[in-house]
Amino acid sequence: MKKNINKIAVFTSGGDAPGMNAAIRAVVRTAIYNDIQVYGVERGYDGMIKGDIKRLESRHVGNIIHRGGTMLRTARSEEFKTEEGRKRAYENLKNFEIDACVAIGGNGTFTGAKLFSETYDIPFLGIPGTIDNDLYGTDFTIGFDTAINTAMEAADRIRDTADSHDRLFFIEVMGRASGYIGLFTGIGAGAGGILIPEDDMDVEQLVEKLKKGVKRKKLFSLVVISEGNMNGGAYEIAEKVKEIYSFFDTKVTVIGHLQRGGSPSCADRVLASRLGYGAVLGLMNGESNKMVGIIDNELAYTSFDDAINKTKTFSKDLFAVASILGL
Repeated sequence: MKKNINKIAVFTSGGDAPGMNAAIRAVVRTAIYNDIQVYGVERGYDGMIKGDIKRLESRHVGNIIHRGGTMLRTARSEEFKTEEGRKRAYENLKNFEIDACVAIGGNGTFTGAKLFSETYDIPFLGIPGTIDNDLYGTDFTIGFDTAINTAMEAADRIRDTADSHDRLFFIEVMGRASGYIGLFTGIGAGAGGILIPEDDMDVEQLVEKLKKGVKRKKLFSLVVISEGNMNGGAYEIAEKVKEIYSFFDTKVTVIGHLQRGGSPSCADRVLASRLGYGAVLGLMNGESNKMVGIIDNELAYTSFDDAINKTKTFSKDLFAVASILGL
């Protein structure tokens, strides 16, 4: 059933991701093309509760597609988790006569949107903006491609030093519950070992793999570690490896928040543009309480429930590639 949409609000919430500005731009310009007014909410749910809402025109989103971060800024809101907070947010949206909302963010953002749209008569659609690429219902999330390219470039630079000094470098990337950044970075950087939350490789197994490299005269190596793997952080794992096998001169690099910043890649700009466009069209066609994603290069709508709770799994081929090529 199509819904008559005259005004929509767009906001970003949770962790920032490169490409969020491109998504905002796409939402604003697609809506205006369809004679829909657009309002931007500052600082996510916190701004919604405080009434920090402003009209956006096409000119407001000019010259932002290449910028990292989010022009609307972002924040986490404990108050929105309460019924009172969500009620205040609803009253502010109604004061602006908002008919629907587009939420750009990740798991926590969609959890809030799900709670809100189940109680109040304002439909929400979500755009997956998170570098972790951990949301079910889309092949890739906004920011992931930029993050892995940033991490891979860092790993390439570290490789030069590792090779020059015959060192073993442990490179820690983001990913508390998802190993997508770690796996893709590790394959792309030619890492000799990859430790991610979804795999049960322990330190002893890693050491045996590194020993095989030594036997074929490989005097340096890179090990990429997702921060949420079962063996601990990069510093802890480096110490364990050194205790078991003292052959290597070991060093540690934690890439950290560098992965969240920077100008988005072309892939992220195109993905964000498609998803922003798809979010507005979905709302016009009556979609609600769903996330818009890309599956097999086609727009797809997945319920917030599934996007939040279902597990996104790796292709088995990726594990095989990482294992074989890292020998």
